Amino acid sequence: MIVVVSVTSCVPRQEIVYFQGLERAEQLSTNNRKSLTIKPKDQLTISVSAPEQEAAIPFNLPLAGSGNVLDPTSVSGQPRLQTYLVDDNGAIIFPVLGTLDVEGMTRGELSGLLKEKISKYVQDPIVTVRIVNFQISVLGEVTRPGTFDINDEYLSLPQALGMAGDMSIYGRRDNVLVMREENGKNKHAYLNLTDADIINSPFYYLKQNDVVYVEPNDAQRQASSYNRNSGIYISIASLLVSVIVLIAR
Repeated sequence: MIVVVSVTSCVPRQEIVYFQGLERAEQLSTNNRKSLTIKPKDQLTISVSAPEQEAAIPFNLPLAGSGNVLDPTSVSGQPRLQTYLVDDNGAIIFPVLGTLDVEGMTRGELSGLLKEKISKYVQDPIVTVRIVNFQISVLGEVTRPGTFDINDEYLSLPQALGMAGDMSIYGRRDNVLVMREENGKNKHAYLNLTDADIINSPFYYLKQNDVVYVEPNDAQRQASSYNRNSGIYISIASLLVSVIVLIAR
């Protein structure tokens, strides 16, 4: 029995440790870190400033709850920028400039395009673009499953798991599912966190609205099949057997 317990209680290092063979993977790395691109249904904040701020006012949406982008103290509460919603055709309607096709652009590319167009009206404009609907969901065997807002442009799978408190000991590290929607089609990939080659996967860096699912391991699946009332039933059965034995004597 001691031998059996020893064998079944040991978990191989290969099943637990992340990024095994990292040196080899770094030599073969293809660097899949790419900037986020704008898609339909994305929400953008775009602010335009200039040395002469009065000239930039027509190119900004009013602050939420305010009619003046230069006077945020004119309303109570914290003012915030209104967002541009990218329509189904991948376009936004921008003040003065009209309809602009923005689908497939990065934040930097859109900023450069707007700067070029606004320069015809404003000297030395500064354009800042942000994608504000960058969210990811982490589900399954993690400490804190949920949906998280991302402020940065880049988010790797390990960072997403870190935001969720990392996997529990019952999560499978060799079969993490990442689900993604691209060009109206659903895509997915199963990633092995114990293999450092994961850094070469196009799913290693997450995109808007990706879903990460950590599958439970065999022990957790077997445990979930047990009836939670089994202990009570066993206790009742033991009591009945004891009573029967006493009566039989």
